[in-house]
Amino acid sequence: METRTFADLALSRLMVGTVQFGLTYGIANKTGQPSYKDVCDILLCAYEGGVNCLDTAALYGTSEEVIGRALAELGLAGKFIIVTKTTHLADDLDSAEADAIIEQSVTLSLKRLRLDVLPICLIHHEENFRYIDSLLKLKERGLVRYVGSSVMTPTMTKGIVNSGLVDVVQVPTSVLDRRYVSAGIFRDARQRGLGLFVRSIYLQGLLLLQDDEILPELSAVIPVLRRLRALAADAGMSLAELAVRYILGLEGVTCGVVGVETVEQMRSNIAIFEKGPLSADLMKAVIAAVPDLPDTILMPNKWSQRMPDAKPQGRA
Repeated sequence: METRTFADLALSRLMVGTVQFGLTYGIANKTGQPSYKDVCDILLCAYEGGVNCLDTAALYGTSEEVIGRALAELGLAGKFIIVTKTTHLADDLDSAEADAIIEQSVTLSLKRLRLDVLPICLIHHEENFRYIDSLLKLKERGLVRYVGSSVMTPTMTKGIVNSGLVDVVQVPTSVLDRRYVSAGIFRDARQRGLGLFVRSIYLQGLLLLQDDEILPELSAVIPVLRRLRALAADAGMSLAELAVRYILGLEGVTCGVVGVETVEQMRSNIAIFEKGPLSADLMKAVIAAVPDLPDTILMPNKWSQRMPDAKPQGRA
């Protein structure tokens, strides 16, 4: 498995998304939440395939706890670089309140993951970036090595990337969604030496659905998906493979975050990532095949049938 260097870390291009370990997640999820044994099998398969990084969050149900237990029992503690995220914070906190909530969130993540230091910790929701100083204080104290933010909108992301306060940013991008690339965010992240983790590569599974499985409100994406399927078929690959290898061809990408529910999916993802980026000609063809799509398609939080938000009400 190819790696990319971020700071002093060599990260595998594939980062395993683990929200499924703690929640039933994804509109294309047909198997539900994997059992603990399945999680162990998935993690062992990932390790044997050269994958060395996992993405989780305090708000992903039991994901952190399951990961901590599984890695310990498999003898793989210390073999994965774990990225986690803070709990949700209300908008009206003063600095002392924010400090206390974020410290509690980090402390609980350390306990659940069975770690002494969090390798990478992100603010989970971009509207909480106002509290980044609270996370930076924990970095200064040695509880967190690198900090950053997960994001939802290009406008906020532009400011976060160029703030000088983060080491890492996690963005949603796919063959359907070029908003962050067009805004120069990938370029800016590369120039600043930031870790750039790309999630929503399958747009929560929308890319993997058949036409008759797509919600009527998202039907405008169907002709686009048909064009992409045709390009993939002509190139002798699945649309899933095309979607991943497209992301690997974008400038500045450190890791692609892909969730799994089964060992079979894990093996398939490893095989796809090992093929590397698309050819330059196919990259151009993919870009030409996709028009600008509305946020009602590109942002799953605007869909009428949504997956769990992992965002409780109140102050956490």
